[in-house]
Amino acid sequence: MKYIFILIFSILPASTYARDFVIFSMAQDLSMGHQDEVIRKNYYLNLGKGQGVNKDSVIDVHRVISVQNPYDNKKRVNYKVKIGELKVIHSSDEASIATVHRYIDEDTIFELPQFMIGDHVSISVR
Repeated sequence: MKYIFILIFSILPASTYARDFVIFSMAQDLSMGHQDEVIRKNYYLNLGKGQGVNKDSVIDVHRVISVQNPYDNKKRVNYKVKIGELKVIHSSDEASIATVHRYIDEDTIFELPQFMIGDHVSISVR
């Protein structure tokens, strides 16, 4: 029986295994130094129509914050904190492009108060 499971998992394509969905790239306008200038940003995600994402889908963005616990053998504790939402403007089979929908304004301190490459994304369920 054990060998049957090994055989099945070796035959399945790699896309069927669980994986993290993240922001893998970002593009933004260059600042021209004008007053009240709005810098537009596009975020590229490895999440697409194959995972149920379409145009106008809202995507949750989480940041993993890793902290060392000095009282428990210096074990690392990882927190997955929601930092905002993206709205999809284009979606293909395995990737999509999104813009900022909203940032979470909490009293939490982040290294960077914006979305960044490596932040985790998931489909927003309401």
